[in-house]
Amino acid sequence: MKTLLLIDGNAIMHRAYHALPPFKAADGTPTNVVYGYLSMLNKVVTDFKPDYLISCFDTPKATFRNKLFKEYQSQRPKIDDDFIIQIPLVKQAVDAAGIERMEKDGFEADDLIGTITRIFETNKFRVVILTGDKDIFQLITDNVFVAAPQLGLANIKIFDRSEVEKKLDVSPNQIIEYKALVGDPSDNYPGASGIGPKTASKLIHQFGTVEQIYKDIDKVESEKVKEILKKEKDSVYLSKKLATIMTDVEIDLNIDKLKFKGFNKKLIEFLTQYQMNTLIKRIFSIKEVEKVQSKNNRPDQIGLF
Repeated sequence: MKTLLLIDGNAIMHRAYHALPPFKAADGTPTNVVYGYLSMLNKVVTDFKPDYLISCFDTPKATFRNKLFKEYQSQRPKIDDDFIIQIPLVKQAVDAAGIERMEKDGFEADDLIGTITRIFETNKFRVVILTGDKDIFQLITDNVFVAAPQLGLANIKIFDRSEVEKKLDVSPNQIIEYKALVGDPSDNYPGASGIGPKTASKLIHQFGTVEQIYKDIDKVESEKVKEILKKEKDSVYLSKKLATIMTDVEIDLNIDKLKFKGFNKKLIEFLTQYQMNTLIKRIFSIKEVEKVQSKNNRPDQIGLF
């Protein structure tokens, strides 16, 4: 079974920014996000040896979720300038590495990831998604896994069906029902105010879906919970829409462009420009580096190793 590795670009950039100190290149350009992103990318490439690879990113434009709910993600703090400066640098690094990347106005990276995941899964691929975003757990199946960075950047935890069930007490395909009821503070949508994780889990185990809960509302044992559900019905259905990752976005996907046979040597030039010598040593062999430096007439850099 061949493997597709999907990178949740924005989630990994945020993880890198908060995990690493604010180091900079000689010209003052912040580089911790770029360094952290490429470090994690190199680790999962080494661990999973993917046959295909793509990185998906959000865009600054409003998405359909913002149109559904104006307050969606509105509570998030303003992104630091040192982070914003590095977003195009990460994309430059991805391009230099010869890795396909995708973004589409009106949709989150999650929706592109969901769509690409289902395309490859249907074609009998194993899919590994690198992300720190637990929303992606809803995409997990027998052949789809999430690789989630833990504290710092060095450790990666693999989530399959059983790990999700242990963590949330619901299966991956029930996560949207769970979030419809409990909401999501990080995305700023409410769910059913007054229903917590334990009650939500109990309802899902009993009824399966939000639709079935409302169909059989009289079978809900607790009168208090029943009243909350009736009162919060519109919010619950809205929250379910907001929580659901799309898997049918219209995208232009050339699968051959996703084939991965190692990092392109152009990445050496990019990393050299920003003095990321440690990453060069980690990703490339001495011969690869010397060949690039010889081609570019850069004998001064041969002492890198």
